Amino acid sequence: MNVYFDNAATTQVRDEVINQISDILKDCFGNPSSTHSFGRTAKSYIESSRKKISEILNCEPSEIIFNSGGTESDNSLLRCSVKDLGIKTIISSKIEHHAITHTLDELKKEGVEVKYVDLDDKGEINYNHLEELLSEDSNQKLVTLMYINNEIGNILDVDKVSGLCKNNNSLFHTDAVQAVGHYEINLEETKIDFLSAAAHKFHGPKGVGFSFIRKTSRLSPFICGGPQERGLRAGTESVHNIVGMTKALEVSCDKINQESKYIRSIKEYAINEIKSIFPKIHFNGLSGNLDKSTYTILNVCFPLDSEKGSMLDFHLDLNGIACSKGSACQSGSSSGSHVLNEIQTDELKKYPSVRFSFSHYNTKKEVDYLIETIKSLS
Repeated sequence: MNVYFDNAATTQVRDEVINQISDILKDCFGNPSSTHSFGRTAKSYIESSRKKISEILNCEPSEIIFNSGGTESDNSLLRCSVKDLGIKTIISSKIEHHAITHTLDELKKEGVEVKYVDLDDKGEINYNHLEELLSEDSNQKLVTLMYINNEIGNILDVDKVSGLCKNNNSLFHTDAVQAVGHYEINLEETKIDFLSAAAHKFHGPKGVGFSFIRKTSRLSPFICGGPQERGLRAGTESVHNIVGMTKALEVSCDKINQESKYIRSIKEYAINEIKSIFPKIHFNGLSGNLDKSTYTILNVCFPLDSEKGSMLDFHLDLNGIACSKGSACQSGSSSGSHVLNEIQTDELKKYPSVRFSFSHYNTKKEVDYLIETIKSLS
């Protein structure tokens, strides 16, 4: 039996998305920048996609910039904020995705001050400390914090953070890669300045995503060349991927209530079944709390001895179960998860941790198979 419990890494593309992409590849091959009818047709698909995404997120079409995905979006938004908006201080956390943490490391070398907000042992943000950091001096500041942590599933109170930033005349960027397509987001109500998204996290194609850039910002081009994407991101647009991403987001949001309820039931079932084997099991971060973490992610620290613990990943993979030790971007790394290194006690670090992440394609039967596989090792 093959079981895919690694949906936080990437998701299966929906059939209707594949069909949409196939149609565009066959029938719409013109360059969107060309002025003839083939180009105009391609351009119309891009602008229709931009309009549809803006309607879903309740923002203006001109505020949606298409790109290659979350990493490009995170990098460009942080770097351009420093370059164009006079950002001197960036406030973040030590459990962000490496697209953020590694960019911050580079910006430090260029003279940007980076401050880290305190976290508790569950990885939850200390909002009082965040407010203190925002009010410390008169430097122009940017806060960058994940909407949903990709390893432990913690949900950020984006309304609270955006309010704190507004009260302190600071900008707010959120990596919303794990949130877009899974939660309703209203950018008219929540005053986020910059947001990053990736299609392959909500059952769309890989290699395409978008940035939300609020119209009041004054960013200059981050990829120079042609006039595409309001002149901010040059290069011929990937029309089929953009249309596919839009279809994926549209379907995900149309089905968000029924699918989220179903996926939550799969996660709850997994929690209860794992507890039945290991009554003293530890769930990393807030992932074991159904109300304070995303319904798609469960990060489990298994109380196995060192010999069995070292075999866990291999044992699961050998039995056809796909999951992850940490974020997919660091699979195979001997250093382990920087997120878990930051929040786990020394005692917990002795044991193996595994991230299971779910989608509507998963079933309770697959959870049963997971439990039987773990039992055979324990």
